[in-house]
Amino acid sequence: MDYSILDFLCLIGAVGLFLYGMKVMSEGLQKAAGDRLRNILSAMTRNRFAGLLTGCAITALIQSSSASTVMVVSFVNAGLMSLGQSMAVIFGANVGTTFTAWIIALFGFKVNISSFLLPLIGLAVVLLLLNKSKTKNIGELLIGFCFLFMGLDMISNYVPDLQSNPEMFESLRNYASMGVKSILIFTLVGLVVTMVIQSSAATFAITLIMCSKGWITFDLACALVLGSNIGTTITPILASLSGNVAAKRASMGHLLFNLLGTVWCICVFIPFVNLNSWITEAIGQGDPNSLYRFVSELEMNNPEIYNHLFDNSLPAGHDVLRQLAAMQMSVSFGLSIFHTTFNIINVCVMIWLTNVYVKIVEWIIPSKNRDDEEFTLKFISGGLMNAAELNIAQAEKEISVYAERVGRMIDMGQTLIHTKEKSEDYNTLLSRIEKYEDISDRMELEIAHYLNRCAEGRLSNEGKLKIAAMLNIISEIESIADSCLGIGKIMNRKIQSGVEFNNEIYSNIDTMYTYVKSAMDMMIGHLNNIENVSGKLLIDSYNKEREINNYRNVLRGSNIENINAKHYEYQAGIYYMDIIGDLEKTGDYIINVVDTLHDNFRKAAK
Repeated sequence: MDYSILDFLCLIGAVGLFLYGMKVMSEGLQKAAGDRLRNILSAMTRNRFAGLLTGCAITALIQSSSASTVMVVSFVNAGLMSLGQSMAVIFGANVGTTFTAWIIALFGFKVNISSFLLPLIGLAVVLLLLNKSKTKNIGELLIGFCFLFMGLDMISNYVPDLQSNPEMFESLRNYASMGVKSILIFTLVGLVVTMVIQSSAATFAITLIMCSKGWITFDLACALVLGSNIGTTITPILASLSGNVAAKRASMGHLLFNLLGTVWCICVFIPFVNLNSWITEAIGQGDPNSLYRFVSELEMNNPEIYNHLFDNSLPAGHDVLRQLAAMQMSVSFGLSIFHTTFNIINVCVMIWLTNVYVKIVEWIIPSKNRDDEEFTLKFISGGLMNAAELNIAQAEKEISVYAERVGRMIDMGQTLIHTKEKSEDYNTLLSRIEKYEDISDRMELEIAHYLNRCAEGRLSNEGKLKIAAMLNIISEIESIADSCLGIGKIMNRKIQSGVEFNNEIYSNIDTMYTYVKSAMDMMIGHLNNIENVSGKLLIDSYNKEREINNYRNVLRGSNIENINAKHYEYQAGIYYMDIIGDLEKTGDYIINVVDTLHDNFRKAAK
């Protein structure tokens, strides 16, 4: 087998195209989906059993568990699906992938997604050229989808061609009579081979060749298939490399599901294989163990026929070829039954442990920072309740969570100002602020959509006024997020201009941040107890707003004096005042929320 340096470099490029496609697809999903796709996915995965059926159906339709699990990872990465929902869909994908084995065994064909990619790219380019932003987003989504699967297809093309070179595995026959060790060795071989060639179907074909040549028994063939279940998880793991912590957790959940399933199967391996052999015989497909015995006896008793058999020199219609074909069909059915039985039993056990899986993967892959967590609504992700007042209460809780999330951006902005410019930490923190601002926009839209749906129901005048007030509040909270991102933009302009701040500027900015963070904490406190807003605490918020305005005025008045006194350059003073002005605007947005609470919720004050 010839494998050159160029082939290896092409493999690296294919992986790069795959990861880039994952990134573009995820970004396109975020832009194009809005709340519609999220609502559809929520309906499809409203409980673990619905998610299970969804995963099973999608995988059966596209005949690729790798494709379906990669899409699940991209949905999680885009914040369109929660980790718990993704677990159930992934469980279902493992059952759905057995349909492919049965279709190949019964009809001998498989859907090739690659054949649809070029027409899709043509459609995507047309959408990208249109003026409407929504169609452009859909075009970007399709381009990412095509790049992702083109990369996946190229990875399969540029890995060493093991399927056409089965003689590489002939040495494994030396490890075929070691009892339990053989089972473990062949499980590991199945895992590694599937990881390399990126196809459990190709591993299945290699396994069948090894059985046909009499190198391994049926039980070791089952061990190879068992290992391929773990190996196929490498594709979503690769996809998650360019994703966030939630995407990495989803791919880890897939690996954990197959790994734990393999462990219990190995513990009862021989009885389980015997059960599947009995089922194969019971449905009239013969004993799958007979192929190994037949080929071994042929090699021993008639080596000439054996050699002619595997150098393809036997005449068509020869009795040995007919017998071999029937026994190969028996092994193919036996392996399909083994694969199906294993996955069904695995799912039937593991589906009850979905929440446990979520906790385990959260423990294995912890968030280094709270802002690593992906956007999910906590209280209003489902449908409306029958009681209108309960809908309003859920929205109030969600607004409180929204404010707390945006509040983190203020701390992140202050940290950014003190982070070494152009460093990796600076770029990472700026990216997080941008991500949070994007999350803020989406949260505002989804909460507003929910509130508008609430307003369509039967509500009292008081309830309608509350909804109008809450719509105003989320608009102001989103403006706070915009201001926080504005700080990052000012810092970027400062860096591009080569301007430096002195300690006096940093100290004054920190003092302003102290006032603003205090005002934000007060506002969040009001929202946490929105139905019982305290009049005294509202007064404290107004006093804090006056302190922010007064301090802004003091700094603005002293700025020109400091520039004239050569404390810092004129351009540094511009960026300094821009930051102070942005923070003062943040205070304005905060007090606008307080005004709304004062006007609409204060009557419940104690």
